[in-house]
Amino acid sequence: MDLKIDELPFPLREYGPEAEWSYRDGLLTGRAGPRQDRFVPPTGDALDPASDAPRLLGAPEGDFQLIARVKVGFAAAFDAGVLYVHVGEREWAKLCLELSPDRPTVCTVVTRGHSDDANSFVVDGDSVWLRVSRTGRSFAFHASTDGEHWTFVRIFALGDEERAGAALVGFMAQSPVGEGCVVSFDRMEFRPSWPKGLRDGS
Repeated sequence: MDLKIDELPFPLREYGPEAEWSYRDGLLTGRAGPRQDRFVPPTGDALDPASDAPRLLGAPEGDFQLIARVKVGFAAAFDAGVLYVHVGEREWAKLCLELSPDRPTVCTVVTRGHSDDANSFVVDGDSVWLRVSRTGRSFAFHASTDGEHWTFVRIFALGDEERAGAALVGFMAQSPVGEGCVVSFDRMEFRPSWPKGLRDGS
């Protein structure tokens, strides 16, 4: 099913398990089911099928920034709401607000065959602003507690120029060890540009 979000210039399509995605009055909501995640353990075999989680993705053109405030109904460790980037079956990345494992935390995962996993900073409460940006084959992750001042989290390259330029980008929900969780996204914004500065708060 395709879903059109008023704030985004590209349609979104569902991938992975059913999430009951809904959009109304600027609020996007979805639900991860029990033990749903997208992660290839560094200690595992990259040829094993990766677990899956519900995603709602589209293909923006050119340089961009995708911004949203995410709110997570935390019920178990590692429940998360995610901004997600997909370049290939074993090349993708996540910017998460995650219960990690007992405090809400901004976390990132970049998968190139295997996934890495890194925590950034702890968040008070159940919501935070997230931003993913692209120029060429480079992506940047930022997070903000107020939607105004942005904290640099990570910059990385993913895929080659052609595949990165055709990346699917959007939203994901996960509940790796729990019975499921509801996530919502609002204050969504699309900017057709790379940030002017990565580390100056802009």
